[in-house]
Amino acid sequence: MTEADIPRLIWYGLLLVVIGGAMVFELSGRGGQALRQLLLWVVIFAGLAFAADWWMRPPAQQVSTDGSRIEVPVARDGHFHLTALLNDTPVEFIIDTGASSIALSRGDAERIGLDPSRLRFDGIAVTANGRIPTASVRIERFATGDAVDRNVPAVVIDSELRDSLLGMSYLRRFARVSFESDLLILER
Repeated sequence: MTEADIPRLIWYGLLLVVIGGAMVFELSGRGGQALRQLLLWVVIFAGLAFAADWWMRPPAQQVSTDGSRIEVPVARDGHFHLTALLNDTPVEFIIDTGASSIALSRGDAERIGLDPSRLRFDGIAVTANGRIPTASVRIERFATGDAVDRNVPAVVIDSELRDSLLGMSYLRRFARVSFESDLLILER
């Protein structure tokens, strides 16, 4: 269990108390009908919140203790999502073997300390959605697990794209990139 799982565990515990309390209350036969119906709606809402949290939570990537191996499970959307630290800020990427480089969304570029309004969008990326202006940048620190790369070239794309893409220019830094069923394995 990680530190990020503790709030989720507390939430599930509270949910269990609410559902259990509702069942005890309902089965005891005491209380007014309006109060029972209100409690029933609370239980239904809590159940829907639990289901939404479970369904939308992406599977977690696993990084070996020395950072030499990263296992990325396929997400419910069919893509592989990898979270890396760019300039000490977590950024979620969609791994895209069809992309030639690292492509940052404008939002992610801002989050890591780049100002898109000051960039020069003089490059062009050819995508399935047509030609998109790009600006070349360098990421000071790019960390996946304990593996840290410095001065990593990337582009910021001038489009409505919300997701950043991890393309072949970064994937080539790994000695092995393989697929094992629904798992992407990256090894240094």
